[in-house]
Amino acid sequence: MSGKAKSLADQAYETIKQNILNLTYPPGMPLTEAKLAEELGMSRSPVRTALRMLQTDGLIVTDYYKSMTVKEITEEDINQIYQLRELIELPAFKLIFDSEKYEEFSYRIEEKVVRMCAVASDPFAWEIADIAFHMEIVSIYENERIDRIYHNNLSELTRMGVHSVKNGMEIQQTNDHLKDLVEYMRQGDYEHAVKILKDDHFGTGRTTAMSK
Repeated sequence: MSGKAKSLADQAYETIKQNILNLTYPPGMPLTEAKLAEELGMSRSPVRTALRMLQTDGLIVTDYYKSMTVKEITEEDINQIYQLRELIELPAFKLIFDSEKYEEFSYRIEEKVVRMCAVASDPFAWEIADIAFHMEIVSIYENERIDRIYHNNLSELTRMGVHSVKNGMEIQQTNDHLKDLVEYMRQGDYEHAVKILKDDHFGTGRTTAMSK
């Protein structure tokens, strides 16, 4: 493949992937090479390559007749992702307090919350910033394998988060609650801080992700 053709395939891949993650192409939407090539202003060859890459990523699935659709977000997917996050993040949050690093982490987390507030009008950008907030919590482990678990599930995390916002999770309210979380961390108040984390991200976030 020539450098130019590879570049076009990469461009197609990034554009289609972002449209899947921000739900411009919603779960279950049929995709065709011809339509995408026309939409992207490209020939079908780089689009075909991009679609193969997205199939490898698990974002596009094919049926018996080779028809392509954006992968659905199933209830099982949501339950598994949230179970994974709770198993990793809640003990990490407690470790921040048990190791008496809550003041240090309050400032580190505040930086992420400021970013979330700055992009509040864009659900996709906000969700990327929200993931960075959660990654800051798990950084307490200093464990590259745990970091890789999050990176390996980044696409699903992003899609579920944007889906939650579109189904009723209120960005402004969440941001306000996270500002409170930062203040509770500064005070060393684990009980009130973790309640916000549980209620907003493992309560409301999970419930709205389940909504159709």
